[in-house]
Amino acid sequence: MTWRAMCGRRCRHASMRGMAAAVAVALALAGCAATVAPPPASTLQVPAAWRTAVQQQGSGPVAQQWWQSFGDPALTALVDTALQNNGDLRVARGRVAQYRALIGVAQAGQKPTVSVDSTPTRARQLAYNGVPYVTNVYQAEFQASYEIDAWGRLAALTDAATATYQAEQANADAVALSIAATVASGYLNLRGLDAQLELTEATLKLREESAKLAKRQFDVGYSSRLEWLQAQAEYQTTAETVPQLKRQIFEQENALSILTGGNPGPVARGTALADLQPPPVPEGLPSELLRRRPDIARAEYNLVALNANLQATRDQLLPSFRLTAVGGVQNLQWHDLLNAPTALWHLTAAVAAPVFDAGRVQSQTDSVAAQRDQSIYAYESAVRTAFSETENGLGAIVRLREQAIQNDARRATAAETLRIAHNRYRNGYASYLEELDAQRTLYSADVGRLQLKTRILVASVDLYRVMGGGWTKP
Repeated sequence: MTWRAMCGRRCRHASMRGMAAAVAVALALAGCAATVAPPPASTLQVPAAWRTAVQQQGSGPVAQQWWQSFGDPALTALVDTALQNNGDLRVARGRVAQYRALIGVAQAGQKPTVSVDSTPTRARQLAYNGVPYVTNVYQAEFQASYEIDAWGRLAALTDAATATYQAEQANADAVALSIAATVASGYLNLRGLDAQLELTEATLKLREESAKLAKRQFDVGYSSRLEWLQAQAEYQTTAETVPQLKRQIFEQENALSILTGGNPGPVARGTALADLQPPPVPEGLPSELLRRRPDIARAEYNLVALNANLQATRDQLLPSFRLTAVGGVQNLQWHDLLNAPTALWHLTAAVAAPVFDAGRVQSQTDSVAAQRDQSIYAYESAVRTAFSETENGLGAIVRLREQAIQNDARRATAAETLRIAHNRYRNGYASYLEELDAQRTLYSADVGRLQLKTRILVASVDLYRVMGGGWTKP
């Protein structure tokens, strides 16, 4: 056997021994992944039913375009415009596009990378005898590398990116639901203010007539100056309310215009407050709420993303396997490079694993594990908040309906009191102050009636919001 053959055989044996040693080291390090603390035990309990029973419930879940249930085309147009043009919603959708692109970034880490490099070089050097000479080197090569995802670390990073994207999508849906509810509530409050202004202006005309009558009766000596001044003060009090309501209407219109993505300005009206009726209360159990609220889904996806990140962080201590292939051509003449190039190549298999990092990876793992625990607590808090908001929404509907019944009774009593007081005053059995006091009581009951009607409508909007607004987890 020649010396060259013996040398080649030794080299092959040495290479095999080196590869075997590298594999042995890799397998030994495979059990050296960072330790992960177990997650905290869940304390979440889902109630079997709601505390408050509501009469006249609907026969199905919330419709996706629930705002159409109010039967007001102006309200529907406002909400639809806001869902297209609202600035906060457009930002949220932009973040969705951003995180969708980051999924591609993570997926690219699981695929090979290929690069091409061309490096022509011209150099002037000194020969061994001190005579300068010029050399040309023409070289072109490509390089391909691929990391074998033996432990699933790269797949975990892709899963984390996907879950984060899903969380941002759920967040955009939550923003859309909030915008729709805010616009609907704002519009209904605007209609309530319109009704109060209409009532106040009509009452102001009555107060003006009463003040004029009191002045005439005072001039002829039929009543005292006190009654005239009281009637005048009541007129002025009512007149003072008109600009207050107009200011609130002006500001409410501007707020709605901004929510719909426009400049401050007037808002088109549709159905009057007296003709608006709250839609039926949607049905649903507490357990169903977990799949109907986008904010709960967002918290769940955030937890999934952190679990995937935790796996990827933990596996940083494990060996990584990378294949690299480099090939190219080289020659000293451009003509030879094109026609008879010299081919060069090499193939490298690399195994890399950290030996000592002073506890950096373990500390990172502990940090991500703590974030995972925070995400678990955040998810449970989101679920409890959803239960509480729904309970409050159902309770508000029931109590406001009861309050409306009492308000109707109070208004009927106030109207009868005013009728009697007016007859007594007209027949000379009582002073005008009794009638004035009865007018004030009836006006207060009428205002309370309009405010209650508005609050019931707004409470219906809020209940649709807290029950997910027709959203379902994909």
